[in-house]
Amino acid sequence: MFSGRPCVRLWMAAVHGTLHVATLAAGTRRALGSLAGSCLADRCLWDKLHAQPLLGSVPTFDWFFGYEEAQGLLLPLLQGARAACPLRVLDVGCGTSSLCTGLYTKCPHPVDVLGLDFSPVAVAHMNRLLEGGQGQTPLNPGHPASRLHFMQADVQNLEPVASTGSFQLVLDKGTWDAVARGGLPGAYQLLSECLRVLSPQGTLIQFSDEDPDVRLPCLEQGSQGWTVTVQELGPFRGITYFAYLVQGSQ
Repeated sequence: MFSGRPCVRLWMAAVHGTLHVATLAAGTRRALGSLAGSCLADRCLWDKLHAQPLLGSVPTFDWFFGYEEAQGLLLPLLQGARAACPLRVLDVGCGTSSLCTGLYTKCPHPVDVLGLDFSPVAVAHMNRLLEGGQGQTPLNPGHPASRLHFMQADVQNLEPVASTGSFQLVLDKGTWDAVARGGLPGAYQLLSECLRVLSPQGTLIQFSDEDPDVRLPCLEQGSQGWTVTVQELGPFRGITYFAYLVQGSQ
């Protein structure tokens, strides 16, 4: 278990910063009030959020950004990691994001994508979207060998759903940020589980708006034996984001 002590001061400074919720629909903001004052590790909060109707015809909701903005980073990684076919991808805390569905429907390489979330409301929504429920057209894969599944799971305990070293790519878009609001030990447990299920040659990507001065020391402490780097993304809608890559031997 990681103590997280070198990161406590940095994290406490970050916690008092503003949580970026500019992309939330106005109706969701009114229903949930100030997310900055909420515990983002609380499942009931996310069940309530995911139960809100989405605006217009868009069937997904993305924190930070969606698949379109991330594909420039993801596709070269998928192209270079062709040892497995299809390549296995895990999205921890997928919510109702377009990340999984975008990989499944638009990636030209064969991928086997598993989206996990602890909110049954989010998982049910994504399964309806995948299967074409409520009069919608079922999703079609971008490659004939691609697959997509959604499951409810605790991403701090992946033992029931994922074996050691079974994924070539693990994605975390804002999940560390949310879990850490409930305490750094939970965030370190999430990181430990992500690295456990990652293949030795694989890549974990954490997408976040958290500054590298805060995130990198935590990842370096919790990912000893792995290589940690950061890439700047955006700005998207005026906000700069970061992709934190934790990689094994290539």
